[in-house]
Amino acid sequence: MKSILRTSLVALCAASLAACGSGSDTRASVRAVGSSTVYPFAKLVAENFARSNPDFTSPIIESTGSGAGIQLFCAGVGADTPDIANASRRMKESEFQACQRNGVTEITEIQVGLDGIAFASAKGGITMNLTPEIVYRALAAKPFGKEQAAKTWRDVDPSLPNQPILVYGPPSTSGTRDALKELILIPGCDSNAEMKALKGNNAQQHEQLCTELRRDGAYVDQGEQDNLIVQKIEGNPNAVGIFGYSYLEENLDKVQGLTMNGVEPTYENIADFDYPGARPLFIYVKNAHLDAIRGLREFVAEWAKSWGRDGPLARIGLVASPEDVAARSAAAAETFTPLDGAELK
Repeated sequence: MKSILRTSLVALCAASLAACGSGSDTRASVRAVGSSTVYPFAKLVAENFARSNPDFTSPIIESTGSGAGIQLFCAGVGADTPDIANASRRMKESEFQACQRNGVTEITEIQVGLDGIAFASAKGGITMNLTPEIVYRALAAKPFGKEQAAKTWRDVDPSLPNQPILVYGPPSTSGTRDALKELILIPGCDSNAEMKALKGNNAQQHEQLCTELRRDGAYVDQGEQDNLIVQKIEGNPNAVGIFGYSYLEENLDKVQGLTMNGVEPTYENIADFDYPGARPLFIYVKNAHLDAIRGLREFVAEWAKSWGRDGPLARIGLVASPEDVAARSAAAAETFTPLDGAELK
């Protein structure tokens, strides 16, 4: 039954592609949408793919944010929907179910590497040793259930500079924001015993108190373009930015990383998961498009050729996955075993 369904979906996709016109350059190519963090890596893979495969049209890569990208990906099967969703966090169980309802029943999950949520300031600007608790207390709308009263970093912790709290960071649609919640804000919130206990008693209230950010101007949602955050903090020595580690490495002449728990955001510290903001990066492939979108298999193979520690992606900031994870990813890029969704949250 499953093979019959898959055949039907492929036929539907092929029919949709034909309806768009086989001569259309915009849909004769692979289309990937999603994470702004994964975007520069996907662009490089696309450029290398185009050079290595002159018979294929260059892939289209769009930076929409992880959440918006997965929503587009899960909208259905056919030429008007993306072939790949790039994500700076794992697909959620609710998103997987949305895919299933819309006929996107076979999805391959591939971890392409690691990244870190870097906290940074301008070169020569404000310096601090942050902790998840400090970040939470500084940015939460209601830290530990109380009204937010901190105006300066020193209000949060006496060891910190007496400078106004001003943080430029990712929007709610970004995978970086989701990872910020999971890796920094919630651990910071749960440093309080009452908040940790609240998780078991009232999960919804716990989620709100631990992850809702203040809206008084101390935290500024800068949109999906991480390079704009770099520009903002470069122009203000007292501002802090939150973005993917690759943007920090790319702009070390302009910005500096801030330590978290005394650990610097470096390649080695992220690879070893010593840095608290380390996170995996993914691409999700729509299996129904594999035989309908020309070049899709080959584009995924280009990813697998690129993500090693000595590969081209490492040179622009991607942190290679551990060897066992990389081996599983390489196998997935070849066999396209569908994700069953059982491990998703």
